[in-house]
Amino acid sequence: MRTALARHAQKVDFSAKERLPGLVPEQALVMPSRVARTAMVLCAGLGTRLRPLTLELPKPLLPVGDRSLVHHIADRLAAAGMTGLVLNTHYRPEAFARAELETLPLPAVLLHEPEILGTAGGVANAKAALGPGSVLVWNGDILADLDLGELLRAHGESGADATLAACPRPGNTGTIGLDDRGRIVRLRAERYGTEASSADFVGVQVISPALLRRLPARGCLVGDLYQPAIRAGAVVCALPLVSAWSDIGTAASYLEANLSWLRAAKLGSYVAPGASVAAEIELREAVLGAGASISGQGLVRRVVLWPGARAQAPLESAIVTTAGITLKL
Repeated sequence: MRTALARHAQKVDFSAKERLPGLVPEQALVMPSRVARTAMVLCAGLGTRLRPLTLELPKPLLPVGDRSLVHHIADRLAAAGMTGLVLNTHYRPEAFARAELETLPLPAVLLHEPEILGTAGGVANAKAALGPGSVLVWNGDILADLDLGELLRAHGESGADATLAACPRPGNTGTIGLDDRGRIVRLRAERYGTEASSADFVGVQVISPALLRRLPARGCLVGDLYQPAIRAGAVVCALPLVSAWSDIGTAASYLEANLSWLRAAKLGSYVAPGASVAAEIELREAVLGAGASISGQGLVRRVVLWPGARAQAPLESAIVTTAGITLKL
């Protein structure tokens, strides 16, 4: 069965600066002058819906394909011309080890929150580290394919108080409603105008200085910043430029994010350096982290093994963690 392994898996060795082709969209690299060059990645969430996986790692550090989720986000920010990151932490802060941060393509500053501040409070707490200008904020549990340069350009040209990246949706099925000028006129259960189209907000946004000054010390960006600001007359726009995205909030969506990574990389399966597969195993849509191993015989399909994980074939639709947790879906 070695031929089956050769047919369905590729063993690839990547340095920290390399990435598989096609995984980071092309970017418009002209950075508007009024945008801070340091971006914020929100990493302080508890990841409750992802347990038991998040009992072992915080959500932004979960491996997706060949690297952590936050590393994928940092790749996209670096490609757009950002020069630094601020990451806020709360749950399992010790997991954000220096060894992990040193592999990122951008220098990162960690801001620990002993008491969780929420998405708005996290950005407020980071303002000094982010610097002047509009700030790009990315939710640490989101993977999205979008042109960040275009998002920043459109935000600067529109003069909006905030611009949210969005994925178009038919009718009024999206999480936000837009008027014919791209302004948000429906957000959560509130309506502010006539809806012409809808989209899903994907957790990536640019916030202007005027709105940054209104950030609460605690609270969430949508309910405690955007909604009160729109009620008071602020212009919050959305740009439906996202083609594909993953909200990694459940074990099922986490597994699907790994399978989407394989498809984007045009790989049947991925076997990281140092991982091993027994001779009589056939891999299909499997991701094996560094040092992982599978023994036994038979089919291993739709499976993610974290670095150092051990598993027994046959196995299907499962996630196996480094500590030995096996979650079958």
